[in-house]
Amino acid sequence: MLTIVAGLFALAIGAGFVGALSGLGGGVFIVPGLVILAHVPMHIAVGASLISVVATSAGASVAFVRDGWTNLRVAMILECATVTGAVTGAYMAGVISAPMLEMLFALMMLQSAYFSITKHGDELVPTSDRLCARLRMGGVVIGDDGVERTYGVVNLPGGAALMVVAGVMSGLLGVGSGALKVAAMDYLMKLPLKVSSATSNFMIGVTAGAGALVFLARGDIATAVAAPVALGVTAGALVGSRLLPHLNVTALRKLFIVILILIAIEMGWRALSGF
Repeated sequence: MLTIVAGLFALAIGAGFVGALSGLGGGVFIVPGLVILAHVPMHIAVGASLISVVATSAGASVAFVRDGWTNLRVAMILECATVTGAVTGAYMAGVISAPMLEMLFALMMLQSAYFSITKHGDELVPTSDRLCARLRMGGVVIGDDGVERTYGVVNLPGGAALMVVAGVMSGLLGVGSGALKVAAMDYLMKLPLKVSSATSNFMIGVTAGAGALVFLARGDIATAVAAPVALGVTAGALVGSRLLPHLNVTALRKLFIVILILIAIEMGWRALSGF
């Protein structure tokens, strides 16, 4: 039993570390890890992952908020959309079969890889559009040269719509849907990439927490699995969040793309085998 717990803890440390660096959340790596390596049933893995995502967010967000990378106003406004989606997705997870969830997870991994490939650079929008300016959603970011630069935010309706989808995917698959959140802020709302990643890490905990409450009420949270996973993810996320400001984002993105594609292939094969 101790060996199993230690294995889950070690797996979670790695998932939390990578999840914090990528802004995708540890759930993207915890669910396939539990299903493929630990042979945990898909619904139980999703429930444990939601708990771990809350822990990931809590661990990573402390450093990000302290260092000024997180745009709290953007996070609070968009969280209304993601929580609505998360509760909906968590209810849907109770009526969908495990092979179908595995196939959806594989497709979500490919989508995450696609967004990672096609992300643009850190081109700042100098001013916000009318709605975002009224809500004072812009901020200040420190560039690689150490100089502070002001950035604006645009297209709140488009970003909020994608956040609803991100919430559904979070509650359905036990992930933070960080890829969709980062895409919404990076692509549509034009936030700088590191600000998008930090803000995503802050948001995914609230989103996952809403979905976890539904899983808990349904009895799909296994404490023996969720506890070591949550502790390990927290430790990994704390380390990852401290390293993010000092790492090459472009190099990290290439590594994450390879990992996401490999996991998608394995999860897709398992799903087809289970139908």
